[in-house]
Amino acid sequence: MRVLITGGAGFLGSHLSDRLIGGEHEVIVVDNLVTGRAENIEHHFGNERFTFVKQDVTEYLHVIGHLDAVVHFASPASPIDYLQLPIQTLKVGSLGTHKALGLAKAKGARFLLASTSEVYGDPRVHPQPEGYWGHVNPVGPRGVYDEAKRFGEAMTMAYHRYHGLDTRIVRIFNTYGTRMRPNDGRVISNFIVQALRGEPLTVYGDGDQTRSFCYVSDLIEGILRLLTAHELTDDDIHLPTNIGNPDEFTVIELARMVVELTGSLSAIEHRPLPEDDPRVRQPDIARAHRILGWQPVVSLQEGLNKTIAFFKSELQEQ
Repeated sequence: MRVLITGGAGFLGSHLSDRLIGGEHEVIVVDNLVTGRAENIEHHFGNERFTFVKQDVTEYLHVIGHLDAVVHFASPASPIDYLQLPIQTLKVGSLGTHKALGLAKAKGARFLLASTSEVYGDPRVHPQPEGYWGHVNPVGPRGVYDEAKRFGEAMTMAYHRYHGLDTRIVRIFNTYGTRMRPNDGRVISNFIVQALRGEPLTVYGDGDQTRSFCYVSDLIEGILRLLTAHELTDDDIHLPTNIGNPDEFTVIELARMVVELTGSLSAIEHRPLPEDDPRVRQPDIARAHRILGWQPVVSLQEGLNKTIAFFKSELQEQ
């Protein structure tokens, strides 16, 4: 395949690029490097099956030659990023999705939207199945990300229904692993960096809120299966599909696990819970298991050990 990935220099996009290049596919990465990093993809520079285009995807998007798939990953994705870049986040979810869909339509390519579990907001249904419409505050600080992704899903389905475009939507739950940025503000990267530096681990609220953490290799496997799946007669492949790890942990459990695995002497420090912070988050992955034969295989301890080793190397280079 010849695949274009917007946001392909980011944490998830770069891992997807690796898998596709490793599978003998051709990859074109489009990224403005606002939150993505060139070092995530520089090992592919010089490879004839890899092209990097530095561009904002909210602008006119065009590439020469055919495309088999367009994968739209571009967006600030961590709270620290989308709270600092609220307008850009809304624009990439709306204008960027429109531009990427238009390119897929022009090329007759399959389109995959990277959506998020944040479309469920602070859920009133637990765990969260794809049929749940969510509980989102559209005017809260997190609304810029939640509503950008909800709009992106609506636009994607409109292109499918009106233009007949072959589309897929993946709702990504909390993911972690190598290439996370040390200062990206996500809970696992925060805890590991704080523990390695001997700083207090900052737990917001009482720590009883739950999250489900998926290692990046598991997530990318699920996304690839969704991208390459053929039409199914017994299920609509175009509807959203949850990809995440259903094993649920409290944030305080995670903090204690990170302290133990790093051998840190760090204390745990509690701070006020941010506005609209979800109390629970756990994917119902029955659909992914049924239509893709997918389920995660990497345990939280195994994934954390790999991620801790990565951050040790990252911090040594700083």
